[in-house]
Amino acid sequence: MSTSPAAPTPPAHAAAHPWLAQTVTIREIRPEVEGVATYGLEFQDEAVRAAYRFAPGQFNMLYLPGAGEIAISVSDDPENRSSCAHTIRVVGNVTRTLAAMQVGETLGLRGPFGTSWPLSECIGRDVVLVAGGIGLAPLRPAIYTLLRDRRQFGRINLLFGARSPDTLLYADQFDDWSQQGMIVHTTVDRSAPGWMGSVGAVTILLERLHSFDPRNTVLLCCGPEVMMKFTVMTALHRGLSPEQIWVSMERNMQCAVGLCGHCQLGPEFICKDGPVFRYDRLAPIMDVEGL
Repeated sequence: MSTSPAAPTPPAHAAAHPWLAQTVTIREIRPEVEGVATYGLEFQDEAVRAAYRFAPGQFNMLYLPGAGEIAISVSDDPENRSSCAHTIRVVGNVTRTLAAMQVGETLGLRGPFGTSWPLSECIGRDVVLVAGGIGLAPLRPAIYTLLRDRRQFGRINLLFGARSPDTLLYADQFDDWSQQGMIVHTTVDRSAPGWMGSVGAVTILLERLHSFDPRNTVLLCCGPEVMMKFTVMTALHRGLSPEQIWVSMERNMQCAVGLCGHCQLGPEFICKDGPVFRYDRLAPIMDVEGL
């Protein structure tokens, strides 16, 4: 049993049959940046399609016969009923196999699984979203929800860091998000001709941010663990408490229901106890080397 501080788990949807993979058809493939594409998947079974719901921050297990199964966060608008989008980077055998597939082909999907972003706790408060690279994908459903109900929240800031300007994920949506009331800040590790924005780690953006009230803010963070670690350190320095900070963890999730143990992080199982955690719950174990 975990001895970490108690933290409320945001309500989330659960798969009706967690071991049963439903057949989905690839309806759209949208190239994003090099090595990354968004796949619009549609359930073949109309009843399953009508019943499927997910909460921002949850993930699905995508199964490709002969290649394997992989956990991928949903990157779609939770209100979208026509398809379910997943933004995927090519990193291994399963994702390489998927990258070779075409519109109209099918694969299996189990889900949704895991905990979600605490959007109900954001009502009436400023919201700061911090993302690094592909980490913006699990936050995009939260962005859709925050902007759809924009009047319920205070100032909304997105701080997004990428390796270079050409790897800024969803860059074609930034203007639309800004027009809907979110302040978008970007930074890159390496500049390029014509780039007039910030250069440096995403924590620089948080250090410079003034359009939020640290006493009344919820911070949602997703990206490489080292980036999240330093983001949390910066947020604490800026006056946020551990209870105001939420992070989405990534581990090798193979079963999605906490049985195989591959995603264990200390006393936690990322697939069922996460992937979204309040930081005070992870603080005792995030600094443990090799965990």
